[in-house]
Amino acid sequence: MNGPALQDRPAASASWRIALPHTVAAVPVARALVRTALAELEQSADSDTAELLTAELVANAVEHTAGSGPIELVVELLPSGCQVEVHDPDPAPPGNLTRPAVGEPDPWQEHGRGLLLIRALSSSCGHRLTDSGKAVWFRLPVIPAQRKPT
Repeated sequence: MNGPALQDRPAASASWRIALPHTVAAVPVARALVRTALAELEQSADSDTAELLTAELVANAVEHTAGSGPIELVVELLPSGCQVEVHDPDPAPPGNLTRPAVGEPDPWQEHGRGLLLIRALSSSCGHRLTDSGKAVWFRLPVIPAQRKPT
Protein backbone atom coordinates (compact mmCIF):
# COMPACT_ATOMS: atom_id res chain seq x y z
CA MET A 1 0.00 0.00 0.00
CA ASN A 2 1.23 3.52 -0.80
CA GLY A 3 0.81 5.85 2.19
CA PRO A 4 -1.37 5.56 5.28
CA ALA A 5 -4.86 4.13 5.18
CA LEU A 6 -7.75 6.47 5.87
CA GLN A 7 -8.21 5.21 9.40
CA ASP A 8 -4.49 5.73 10.11
CA ARG A 9 -4.64 9.50 9.60
CA PRO A 10 -3.35 11.42 12.59
CA ALA A 11 -5.64 13.79 14.49
CA ALA A 12 -2.81 16.32 14.68
CA SER A 13 -2.76 19.46 12.60
CA ALA A 14 -1.79 19.67 8.95
CA SER A 15 -1.08 22.73 6.85
CA TRP A 16 -0.74 23.82 3.25
CA ARG A 17 1.07 26.92 1.98
CA ILE A 18 0.96 28.13 -1.62
CA ALA A 19 2.07 31.24 -3.47
CA LEU A 20 -0.69 32.62 -5.68
CA PRO A 21 -0.46 35.12 -8.54
CA HIS A 22 -1.41 38.70 -7.73
CA THR A 23 -4.40 38.46 -10.09
CA VAL A 24 -8.07 37.52 -9.85
CA ALA A 25 -7.06 34.09 -11.21
CA ALA A 26 -5.85 33.37 -7.66
CA VAL A 27 -9.41 33.29 -6.28
CA PRO A 28 -10.61 29.97 -7.81
CA VAL A 29 -7.23 28.36 -7.10
CA ALA A 30 -7.49 29.35 -3.44
CA ARG A 31 -11.07 28.06 -3.21
CA ALA A 32 -10.01 24.72 -4.71
CA LEU A 33 -7.11 24.35 -2.27
CA VAL A 34 -9.36 24.99 0.73
CA ARG A 35 -12.00 22.57 -0.60
CA THR A 36 -9.36 19.87 -1.13
CA ALA A 37 -7.75 20.43 2.27
CA LEU A 38 -11.06 20.17 4.13
CA ALA A 39 -12.06 17.06 2.17
CA GLU A 40 -9.03 15.33 3.67
CA LEU A 41 -10.68 15.18 7.09
CA GLU A 42 -13.62 13.14 8.25
CA GLN A 43 -14.73 15.95 10.57
CA SER A 44 -13.89 19.41 9.37
CA ALA A 45 -15.13 22.95 9.14
CA ASP A 46 -17.90 23.90 6.73
CA SER A 47 -16.26 23.78 3.31
CA ASP A 48 -18.70 26.16 1.61
CA THR A 49 -18.14 28.84 4.25
CA ALA A 50 -14.38 28.30 4.18
CA GLU A 51 -14.32 28.66 0.39
CA LEU A 52 -16.44 31.83 0.47
CA LEU A 53 -14.34 33.52 3.15
CA THR A 54 -11.09 32.47 1.47
CA ALA A 55 -12.31 33.95 -1.81
CA GLU A 56 -13.05 37.23 0.00
CA LEU A 57 -9.60 37.38 1.60
CA VAL A 58 -7.78 36.58 -1.64
CA ALA A 59 -9.89 39.01 -3.69
CA ASN A 60 -9.21 41.77 -1.13
CA ALA A 61 -5.47 41.08 -1.21
CA VAL A 62 -5.43 41.24 -5.01
CA GLU A 63 -7.61 44.35 -5.23
CA HIS A 64 -6.24 46.41 -2.35
CA THR A 65 -2.50 45.77 -2.43
CA ALA A 66 -0.08 47.24 -4.91
CA GLY A 67 2.54 45.29 -6.79
CA SER A 68 2.72 42.22 -8.89
CA GLY A 69 4.47 39.90 -6.43
CA PRO A 70 2.62 36.80 -5.29
CA ILE A 71 0.28 36.60 -2.34
CA GLU A 72 0.38 33.56 -0.12
CA LEU A 73 -2.40 31.30 1.11
CA VAL A 74 -1.92 29.25 4.27
CA VAL A 75 -4.53 26.66 5.29
CA GLU A 76 -4.09 25.02 8.66
CA LEU A 77 -6.28 22.14 9.78
CA LEU A 78 -6.52 21.67 13.52
CA PRO A 79 -8.49 19.25 15.70
CA SER A 80 -10.70 22.23 16.62
CA GLY A 81 -11.31 23.45 13.04
CA CYS A 82 -9.37 25.34 10.42
CA GLN A 83 -7.52 28.62 10.07
CA VAL A 84 -6.97 30.29 6.72
CA GLU A 85 -4.46 33.12 6.26
CA VAL A 86 -3.74 35.29 3.25
CA HIS A 87 -0.37 37.05 3.25
CA ASP A 88 0.18 40.18 1.17
CA PRO A 89 2.94 42.79 0.95
CA ASP A 90 0.91 45.73 2.34
CA PRO A 91 1.33 46.24 6.11
CA ALA A 92 -1.82 48.45 6.34
CA PRO A 93 -4.70 46.95 8.35
CA PRO A 94 -7.54 45.43 6.31
CA GLY A 95 -10.20 48.10 6.67
CA ASN A 96 -12.71 47.37 9.41
CA LEU A 97 -12.14 43.63 9.73
CA THR A 98 -11.93 43.60 13.51
CA ARG A 99 -14.16 46.57 14.27
CA PRO A 100 -17.76 46.95 13.19
CA ALA A 101 -18.43 49.25 10.27
CA VAL A 102 -20.36 52.43 10.94
CA GLY A 103 -23.74 52.02 9.29
CA GLU A 104 -24.80 49.35 6.84
CA PRO A 105 -23.22 48.74 3.43
CA ASP A 106 -24.82 50.64 0.56
CA PRO A 107 -27.14 48.11 -1.16
CA TRP A 108 -26.36 49.69 -4.55
CA GLN A 109 -22.59 49.23 -4.31
CA GLU A 110 -20.79 46.18 -5.66
CA HIS A 111 -18.17 46.22 -2.90
CA GLY A 112 -18.15 46.58 0.86
CA ARG A 113 -19.54 43.30 2.15
CA GLY A 114 -16.51 41.00 2.19
CA LEU A 115 -15.15 41.97 5.60
CA LEU A 116 -18.69 41.96 6.98
CA LEU A 117 -19.10 38.36 5.78
CA ILE A 118 -15.79 37.34 7.33
CA ARG A 119 -16.74 38.89 10.69
CA ALA A 120 -20.24 37.36 10.61
CA LEU A 121 -19.43 33.82 9.45
CA SER A 122 -16.09 33.04 11.12
CA SER A 123 -15.59 32.08 14.75
CA SER A 124 -12.78 34.64 14.89
CA CYS A 125 -10.75 36.76 12.49
CA GLY A 126 -7.97 39.29 12.51
CA HIS A 127 -4.69 40.38 11.02
CA ARG A 128 -1.06 40.53 12.06
CA LEU A 129 2.08 42.12 10.72
CA THR A 130 4.63 39.86 9.05
CA ASP A 131 8.21 40.45 7.93
CA SER A 132 6.94 41.09 4.41
CA GLY A 133 3.59 42.84 5.03
CA LYS A 134 0.57 41.36 6.78
CA ALA A 135 -1.46 38.19 7.19
CA VAL A 136 -5.26 38.40 7.35
CA TRP A 137 -6.94 35.33 8.82
CA PHE A 138 -10.16 33.68 9.90
CA ARG A 139 -11.03 30.54 11.86
CA LEU A 140 -13.91 28.14 11.50
CA PRO A 141 -14.82 25.46 14.05
CA VAL A 142 -15.23 21.76 13.30
CA ILE A 143 -18.75 20.75 12.39
CA PRO A 144 -19.65 17.47 14.11
CA ALA A 145 -20.28 14.57 11.78
CA GLN A 146 -23.94 14.13 10.97
CA ARG A 147 -25.60 10.85 11.88
CA LYS A 148 -26.66 8.86 8.89
CA PRO A 149 -30.21 7.51 8.89
CA THR A 150 -30.44 3.78 9.43
